[in-house]
Amino acid sequence: MTDEVRTDDFVSIYEVGLRDGLQNERGFIATEDKLVLLEALLDAGLRRLELTSFVSPKWVPQLADAEEFARRALPSRSGTTLSALVPNDTGLERALGAGLPEIAVFLSASETHNRKNTHKSIDRSFEVFAELVPVALAAGVRVRGYVSTVWGCPYEGPIAPERCVAIAERLLLLGCYQVSLGDTIGVGDPKQTRDIVGRMLAVVPREKIALHLHDTRGTALANILAALELGIREFDASVGGMGGCPYAPGAAGNVATEDLAYMLERMGLETGVDLERIIAAANVAERIVARPLPGRLHRAGPFKPRAAS
Repeated sequence: MTDEVRTDDFVSIYEVGLRDGLQNERGFIATEDKLVLLEALLDAGLRRLELTSFVSPKWVPQLADAEEFARRALPSRSGTTLSALVPNDTGLERALGAGLPEIAVFLSASETHNRKNTHKSIDRSFEVFAELVPVALAAGVRVRGYVSTVWGCPYEGPIAPERCVAIAERLLLLGCYQVSLGDTIGVGDPKQTRDIVGRMLAVVPREKIALHLHDTRGTALANILAALELGIREFDASVGGMGGCPYAPGAAGNVATEDLAYMLERMGLETGVDLERIIAAANVAERIVARPLPGRLHRAGPFKPRAAS
């Protein structure tokens, strides 16, 4: 657990750049560079970070160093929670061996996308989770759940919100402490977000809901604002706006951590994130991936009015 203060003015940012961001890079990022980026993110005040994914290097070669990176990242700073994605019992065994205190399981609200992304049906994914989650909980490891393509699927198009609600409820019943709802291809709009989140809140406590929004069409911050107005205070973000999904054609990166932190601070909400240091972290990310990143704040800088001449 982290030592974040949970008030209505506090918004928790769950940093996914080290996993969701780097998995979409064309080449392997050296472990040493990942450790440098991790330190920059911790220096910025982020306290919930997803490090890697314990999937086969055959499918995600960018994260082939999962064990080494996790072991070298742990133990982290006091009050910090480090996590990793786990697809099956082999992945769980690897995560437990690395000593991670938290894992995440994942599936899609779209049957087609789930089969392409995990090579399983949705029902088969739940059969795997039914075996995996109790083992993790018995080992003292918390479990987070991801639901992808909630706002829309590149193969099936619109997804019925009631299907997404049912999947989220099943994950919580299995023992997930929180469900992160993903706009995997960035098609959502604020009206749709209010509808989806409103349906979720009718059956799920708000502290158990997080949003994971990709910014493909530039609407992620608008959707976050809509969710904030409904009381949601948990959001995933990726430093520099890195990310995407190899099995979701056209998907761009997550909402940039620094852009989200800036908007929230300007709104008078607390995040625990230092803007100058998260800008520095975004610059580190841009350096190690050796390409421009789409986040805006690390280019524009925070708002600093100039003195009148």
